[in-house]
Amino acid sequence: MREIILIQVSGGDAPGITASFTRILAQYHLNILDIGQAVIHDTLSLGILVEVPPESEASPLLKDLLFAAHKMEVSISFQPIDQERYEQWVAGQGKDRYIITMLARKITGEQLSDVTRVVADNDLNIDSINRLSGRVPLEGEETGKDSRACIEISVRGHPREPEAMRASFLSIANQRNMDIGFQKDSIFRRNRRLVVFDMDSTLIQSEVIDELAREAGVAGEVEAITERAMRGELDFNESFRARVALLKGLDESVLESVQERIPLTEGAERLIGTLKALGYRTAILSGGFTWFGRYLQKKLDIDYVHANELEIRDGKVTGEVSGRIVNGERKAELLVEIARQEDISLEQVIAVGDGANDLPMLGVAGLGIAFRAKPVVKESAEQSISTLGLDGILYLIGVRDRDQAELLAARYSSAVAAS
Repeated sequence: MREIILIQVSGGDAPGITASFTRILAQYHLNILDIGQAVIHDTLSLGILVEVPPESEASPLLKDLLFAAHKMEVSISFQPIDQERYEQWVAGQGKDRYIITMLARKITGEQLSDVTRVVADNDLNIDSINRLSGRVPLEGEETGKDSRACIEISVRGHPREPEAMRASFLSIANQRNMDIGFQKDSIFRRNRRLVVFDMDSTLIQSEVIDELAREAGVAGEVEAITERAMRGELDFNESFRARVALLKGLDESVLESVQERIPLTEGAERLIGTLKALGYRTAILSGGFTWFGRYLQKKLDIDYVHANELEIRDGKVTGEVSGRIVNGERKAELLVEIARQEDISLEQVIAVGDGANDLPMLGVAGLGIAFRAKPVVKESAEQSISTLGLDGILYLIGVRDRDQAELLAARYSSAVAAS
C-alpha cells in the first residue's frame, strides 16, 4: 500500500513559507499529487497531497515539517489518505465543472448563503471561490452606487435539474438585488473572441427613436404604435416603418443635438477598452439608426456597425429607411455572418441586448446576456446583468479588476507611443 498524506498549513502569510515546506518535501523525494494555496486578508491556507515513496519514511518527514511550522509560527496538520479513497477521488476528475459568478454592488452573507444552498441542493461540490473585484475600502467612492463586487465559484458535478437550478438563481437574484451567472466551464468560456451589442438601452441609455419623436412633437403617436406592436397587432417591421414615417420633416441638425446628449451606459467605455486590449472584435447590431451607430463606432472603436439607414434629403428626414430592416432575425443572421467572416466559432461569440428582438442573437451566441432587460427577456436569456454596468460582462469571462487596470494602462501606453 502506498502512503499518501494530506499536509495542511495555515497562518500569517509571509514570503518564503511555501518555499520552506517544499524544500523539505524535495529532500524526501516526494511525489506531489495535488496542491492548492490561497491567501485571504494576509492569512495563508496551503494544502499539499503527497505520496511518500517506499524508500522514504513518513516519521522524520513529519518531524521536519513540524519543526519548520513552529519556526515560521504557522499551524500544520497531517491527514493520512487511504489508497482506495484516493483512487475514488481520481475517478471523479471527469465530472463536469461549472462557474457561478455572483455580481452586485456589494456581496452580503445572505447572498452567498442562498447561492451555496442551491449548490448543495444540487449535489455539487465547490472546488474554489475567488474574488474577481478589487479590494473594498470601508469608506469612499468605491462603496457607493458605482461600486462593483464579484465572486467566482467553481463547482464540480452534475446538477440534478439544471433548469430548476437556473430558475432558483434567477429568483435569488431578484430577491437579493444581484446577478448570478451560471456557465459550464469549457475551453470556449475562456476564449471568447467577438462581442456584439444592441445599441439603444444597451450601449446607450436611451431609445433614439423616442428621443427623435419628442423633438418632432410626435412622442404620443410613436408610443401608441409601440404599444400596438407589443400587443401583437403589428410586427417589428410594420411598427418600425410607421414610427419612422412620423419623423418626416425633422431637421438633420436635430439628430446631431440628440446624438450629443445621449449618455453612454455605465461601464461601456471600460468594457470595450478592455475587450480591444484583449484583441476582441466588436460589433453593433441595432434596430436603431446607422447615424448614431457610426457615431458610437468612432467614439468607442467598434469594428462593425449594422443598423437601419435613415433617409435624409436636403437636410431633412424623409420618413423612410433604405435597405433591409434590422429586426431580430436579421441580427442573428448578421452575428453569424460576422463570426464566419472573422473565422470565429459561434461558441466564442458574446451577444448583449435588452429587448425581445435581441433574443434570436442571444440564442445563437455562445454566451447570450440580457442587459438590464425586461423580465421576459431575462427569463429567456442564458445570462443576465441588471445590477452592474456593462463592464460587469468582464467578470463573466473571468477578467479581474486588476487585469482590467493592467490592460487599459498598456493600451494607453501603446496609444501614446504610436502618437
